[in-house]
Amino acid sequence: MNKNQLLKSIAETGYNVGFGGRKHWATYDIVDKIPGLIGFLSTAFGIFSLIYEKLSEKHLSAAFIVFGLIALYITFYEPNKNKYADTANKLTVLYNKLRDLYRSVQSHNNDDVDHFADQLHQIENEYYATTISKQILFSDWYAHYKFFWQYQIDWVDEQKKFRLFRDKLPLSFMFWTLLVIVFLSTYLIRIWNGL
Repeated sequence: MNKNQLLKSIAETGYNVGFGGRKHWATYDIVDKIPGLIGFLSTAFGIFSLIYEKLSEKHLSAAFIVFGLIALYITFYEPNKNKYADTANKLTVLYNKLRDLYRSVQSHNNDDVDHFADQLHQIENEYYATTISKQILFSDWYAHYKFFWQYQIDWVDEQKKFRLFRDKLPLSFMFWTLLVIVFLSTYLIRIWNGL
């Protein structure tokens, strides 16, 4: 393996480790924050529905029951919440090691990079031994935001050359966004034609 190939391999592993770390943080954040937010909003809604009769309608009440079920689903991850945070921390440390390895290889003067390749394989083995495969629903979307918009990824981007629609936005998010736009457009056209 020559220097350029190794740099590309380090960046690919850096993407996997960095995104994996952000995905673990995303799961932790969702499990830690969303049930409390749903509880607060449900309580506030319940209080205001005592004052405003329109808030007592069946479809609004049904929506809040669904939110309650979402909170229940999230609580299944509660016992392992700290495990996700610990794993995310370990993956962040590995990501930083990869960044430093990348820069060491980059500044190395020749193609004799076998000892750097061994370090890469060691970090990859730690990564595979550390990750948790089961992540919460929508953690992938949130991880995209955390990785591409909040994290320092310039050294990975040097090799991977990320693009907005190909890499930075999840395909499933774009699909659902398009579906919502089509649905809303159809709904608004029906309303407009009905006037």
